Amino acid sequence: MSVSRILFVAMLVVVVLLAAAPTDLAQCAMCRASLAGSNNATFIRNLNIGVLVLLIPPVTIFCSIFVVLRRHKGEGKDDDA
Repeated sequence: MSVSRILFVAMLVVVVLLAAAPTDLAQCAMCRASLAGSNNATFIRNLNIGVLVLLIPPVTIFCSIFVVLRRHKGEGKDDDA
């Protein structure tokens, strides 16, 4: 299996596990406080999905920094000396 296929399967598993999580679990204390009085399951689910969507850009930036550093890891070394 290629690395991209393994990564895709891993991401798919994470998405399925997050989608199957209980809808009453909020991601932070402030979100939990705002949801404490709400009995609307749709609102709670949408808020949790919104938090996950907002998490994608910082994780992408963080991972891309490591990819760039790994690709350019050996470029500074001089093999002639």
